[in-house]
Amino acid sequence: MDHNQLNQAKEFLQDQLKIKPTVGLILGSGLGVLADQISQPVRIPYQDIPGFPRSTVAGHAGQLVAGELNGVAVVAMQGRFHYYEGYGLDSVTFPVRVMKAIGIEKLFVTNAAGGVNEAFKPGDLMLITDHINNTGQNPLIGPNDDQQGVRFPDLSTAYTPDLQKLAQQVATDLSIDLKEGVYVWNTGPTYETPAEVRMLQAFGGDAVGMSTVPEVIVARHVGLEILGLSCISNMAAGILDEVLSHEEVIETTESVRETFIALVKEILTRLK
Repeated sequence: MDHNQLNQAKEFLQDQLKIKPTVGLILGSGLGVLADQISQPVRIPYQDIPGFPRSTVAGHAGQLVAGELNGVAVVAMQGRFHYYEGYGLDSVTFPVRVMKAIGIEKLFVTNAAGGVNEAFKPGDLMLITDHINNTGQNPLIGPNDDQQGVRFPDLSTAYTPDLQKLAQQVATDLSIDLKEGVYVWNTGPTYETPAEVRMLQAFGGDAVGMSTVPEVIVARHVGLEILGLSCISNMAAGILDEVLSHEEVIETTESVRETFIALVKEILTRLK
């Protein structure tokens, strides 16, 4: 990892931000609307931040938004970076290291995912309880930076149990049917074949997507607490007789955005 680049990004953001955020949000496809709820926002395009790649996917605005959300100082990635865009995993996960450097303690990761569990339906929200890295890739491959974290990070509680309990309680109180499950990371950009989906079901996967896991691995490496949420935007290939498309993903996430916003905002309120 390039410490000079990390320090440049840190200093740049500290100069730009009016607050000292403690919670970071990574907002996936169609879920960036949450950043529009931030009060007194400072918006910084990714291309202005030293070391940041550019987001190239529809549904990802490509900017950092900082301010207050329900009284909590936050910084939100309105759109993320993906391995399938051609970026190395160092670049995909660089923003997580920057968030840690500017004082973030908790990271909320969100995504749109395909439903592998046949009890799910499009529009469900799923609390990520664990993940399966199905790519053979890992952002920590290479020399370890002991200043960032240990050589062999423990992922037995990759998703912080206390934050999971809080999310479950909030969902209950708001009468939100929050599913729970295991998220599987595939590289994309192709959707899975029906045979691959059957394999993921046998593996114990409940949802599948093309992001999130590399950021979580690095977040654990640097010692952040993590809450993961998926919006089930479609059922994975072969479960229903339909053609999968990114347009459908965006349409579904938009249909549940009020529920998603209410859930995350109330979780933030109870963190105070």
